[in-house]
Amino acid sequence: MSVIDDLRTLILAGRYAPGDRLGEVELAQQLQVSRTPVREALRHLQAEGLVEITANRGARVVEYPAADLETIFELRARIEGLAARQAAVTATDEDVARLHRVAVSLGEHAGRHDIDAVYRLNAEFHQELVRLGGSPVLAQSISALVHSPILLRTYSAFDEEAMRRSVNHHIEIAAAVRAGDPEWAEAVMRAHLFSARASLLGPRKRA
Repeated sequence: MSVIDDLRTLILAGRYAPGDRLGEVELAQQLQVSRTPVREALRHLQAEGLVEITANRGARVVEYPAADLETIFELRARIEGLAARQAAVTATDEDVARLHRVAVSLGEHAGRHDIDAVYRLNAEFHQELVRLGGSPVLAQSISALVHSPILLRTYSAFDEEAMRRSVNHHIEIAAAVRAGDPEWAEAVMRAHLFSARASLLGPRKRA
């Protein structure tokens, strides 16, 4: 693994929490490398959105307030639920077969704990649903809400049960689209995103 991969893993595994300072000297000692590759890794992860680097403060893990994350998942559930609903109306047999293949492949990679492939296939699945929805407005709205560091953190927060549930949701959404059932497709997509929210943020506060 590269220094970039090592540092990304430490952040996503929770070794460094949102807001934590990422000192070059300490990281170089921990990773047993010089400061130069650490500095380069920090810049790369800044471009990915996992790290922020500011003058006089150095590098820190990007922090998203819980309230903002709640809002993002709520909006995604509404908008992507609508995309799934529309996909169930417009999808052809070929479209459905492609969705199902991606969902099955995602499950296979999840079983091998290949998170990079799961992340890529998840993005492909959701993008395909948006494409099938056929609305540029939906596509633009979802693009504005989907932040790669949030998705990466979400997957890193999944335990075995959450990962199985996520895999099953993808397969069920494909089945709902095949059935041409917009209500079913929308309901499962919303459940899928609320399940992901629970994995990342934990139990919601009870009134």
